Amino acid sequence: MRKEAGFNEIIRKVRKDLFGKGPERIHTTFVNNMAISMLHGNLTPTEKFIAQEAEGKQMVHAARTKMVQKIYPSQFKKELEDYMNSKLVHLFSDIKIEEDVAISVFIFEDKITD
Repeated sequence: MRKEAGFNEIIRKVRKDLFGKGPERIHTTFVNNMAISMLHGNLTPTEKFIAQEAEGKQMVHAARTKMVQKIYPSQFKKELEDYMNSKLVHLFSDIKIEEDVAISVFIFEDKITD
């Protein structure tokens, strides 16, 4: 299995555990010491309903980005670091609610190799 596929499976599992639904598609690219993941089809039916109003859209966005940035480092850091064989230094994450596309950039201490 390619390293990206295994990485994507960890991401899918984490998101499913965290939000009750994993992304429908994930594409990850490794560049130097970064894993850049685009995630499509993230929102639950409830989140889609809430996001129909501007205020709801802001709530879903805030919850999604803050939870991801808080939960990954505290609960899934070891799993990611073990798989990547490198320390996770930073995580940046954002979601575009209208298109239901998220991006996460994981920055590791060492250059990523296969």
